[in-house]
Amino acid sequence: MALTDVAIRALQPRDRVYKCADARGLYLEVHPSGSKLWRYKYRYLGKDKRIALGCYPDVGLGDARRKCDEARLKVSDGVDPGAERRRSKLVARYQAANTFGDVAREYIDKMVNEGRATATTTKANWLLEQLEPISRSPIADLKPIDIFSALKRIEARGKYETARRCRSFASRVFRYGAATGRTETDPTSVLRGALIAPKPKHHSALLEPEAVGDLLRSIDAYSGHGVTRLAIQMAPHLMARPGELRKAVWPEFDLENAVWHIPAERMKMRRAHSVPLSRQVLDMLANLHTLTGPDGFVFPAFHTSRRPMSENTMNQAFRRMGYSAAELTAHGLRTTASTLLNESGKWSPDAIERSLAHADKDTIRGTYNRGRYWDERVAMHQWWSDYLDSLRAGEREAFLPASKVAA
Repeated sequence: MALTDVAIRALQPRDRVYKCADARGLYLEVHPSGSKLWRYKYRYLGKDKRIALGCYPDVGLGDARRKCDEARLKVSDGVDPGAERRRSKLVARYQAANTFGDVAREYIDKMVNEGRATATTTKANWLLEQLEPISRSPIADLKPIDIFSALKRIEARGKYETARRCRSFASRVFRYGAATGRTETDPTSVLRGALIAPKPKHHSALLEPEAVGDLLRSIDAYSGHGVTRLAIQMAPHLMARPGELRKAVWPEFDLENAVWHIPAERMKMRRAHSVPLSRQVLDMLANLHTLTGPDGFVFPAFHTSRRPMSENTMNQAFRRMGYSAAELTAHGLRTTASTLLNESGKWSPDAIERSLAHADKDTIRGTYNRGRYWDERVAMHQWWSDYLDSLRAGEREAFLPASKVAA
């Protein structure tokens, strides 16, 4: 029997919750506290479900029936009103935090939860600081001119590369905002080509064999900390990025099989990388093991073994040796290896690229090449260490191009 307002007002609470049906799935739920809650029971995809329609008398009988009819129409159209309501609440919650800064910080939190490197998330927070002029604006209201104006302020300080990185970061934030329902477009997409292109900066490196030989002899004569000397002695042989080397830990080194396994989380491209170890590197590791092994960081900080060597330590050693930043950096040793290995004509460019851990844009091809070039890379790393020894010894034949040696 259908409910009436008189009948509803007469309902009294009991020790337990009880129901009073109206019609078409609508019923009233009476609680021991005296509250009276409207519910609509329906069946969707073979399952019984229910949704709340409000509290009586805030929602009267007529309003409850209207809401029930609206929900019934959705079910008949193949829409689950309960799921739709949950989705609407989720969107509303996201839209409550809708400024560019709110969305950007949420995106950075997502990066942290994904295990991105601390340096990456720190850089993201710094880029957000540079975009402070738009940080407090609702993300859905921002137009290309708003972003462009903020980026031009950065360019006005001569920070062309920073402006470019800020545009890229903002684009990722807008795409995340679109995915979470707080904006619909990425206004930075039309700004491609609108910013001043920064001049590419290359890591300073020694590219002449004679100069490399001089460097190796200077490293041998370095009078600073012994661990630092071993780090800059090993760096030319390993071709690794400085951050990968200084954060290395002893369990990564398989000395029996002469391989250094660098985990994906420490690699720039987030792909695990293996480095063949030459006889010379194994000898240096044996010496280093007596100083910092058998566990923890291979190159610990001076003041504590719980942290890796500072990112500036190797470059500071080169400065003490008389090399300016315009002449040599630790990262530039990779350029030295790439240049001289390619000029030797002995090794395939793909094998050299794999040893430098440069990503292959073709994922399938890159996976295939990682295995295919391993034997060549093992031979190449040993040849490279032997070649560096000959340069350090000042052997004149090692200074000649491969074509002249062959002749």
